[in-house]
Amino acid sequence: MAQGDDTIPYWVLVSVLTSTVPLDQGLALALHRVALELHRTGGALGQVDHSLAHGQVKNLRREALLGTVGGPVFEAELETERGQGFVRFLLTRQGLELLDAQREASRRVPELLN
Repeated sequence: MAQGDDTIPYWVLVSVLTSTVPLDQGLALALHRVALELHRTGGALGQVDHSLAHGQVKNLRREALLGTVGGPVFEAELETERGQGFVRFLLTRQGLELLDAQREASRRVPELLN
């Protein structure tokens, strides 16, 4: 998990557009980790491996807006204990901005006091 992800609620990071499998917090965060890496690197495909759900995440390389929530869109094809599943979701702009702010804050070198 990226540093700081555990302090931001998962529902701020990921907005699910459609899903044929139940998403618990752990699976939502696993999908987020893979999608965030794809978003940051510009990658097309990534692998998700979370307890009873395994598969691939595809970067659709487009944006979506759902009411006031928007961001880059991803699809996941999963194999679960209940069979195959599909999830289409987006990384929220709010979540991306919060993670970027946390990353920037952790990079700052504190001033030395003399």
